[in-house]
Amino acid sequence: MSSTQIDPRGPRFAAALTTAVLAAVLLLSATPAVAGTLLAAQTVVFALGARGSSPYVALFKRWVRPRLAPPTELEDAAPPQFAQLVGLAFAAGGTLCFAAGATVPALILTGFALVAAVLNASVGLCLGCEVYLLFRRTKGVTA
Repeated sequence: MSSTQIDPRGPRFAAALTTAVLAAVLLLSATPAVAGTLLAAQTVVFALGARGSSPYVALFKRWVRPRLAPPTELEDAAPPQFAQLVGLAFAAGGTLCFAAGATVPALILTGFALVAAVLNASVGLCLGCEVYLLFRRTKGVTA
């Protein structure tokens, strides 16, 4: 993970786009091949985000950030990157379930990821970030 400082609005913007994609997966579930393909694409986005190169954050930096006031504070990039890793696990599991014809488990995994994305986008509560911080505290590492 990284010790880079980032504008916290970038991950929230990414969570909003993720919310839209995951909601579309659920809405398109009557056509599992389409829903699975869309979830596979989101899985790639999560993988890139876990590496610190989220395409959604890149869109934020290029098109949204220049139109905003400077951030009042920055945050460590490691917790959001970890959260992307958690999203990757759920999305990859859902993608594999769609591929195996297990639509219900795929939708459940997608739903869990969607809840986390909605919470981050709407109220700034990043569940994956909180898990990251909890792990660090249990290892005796403070901020």
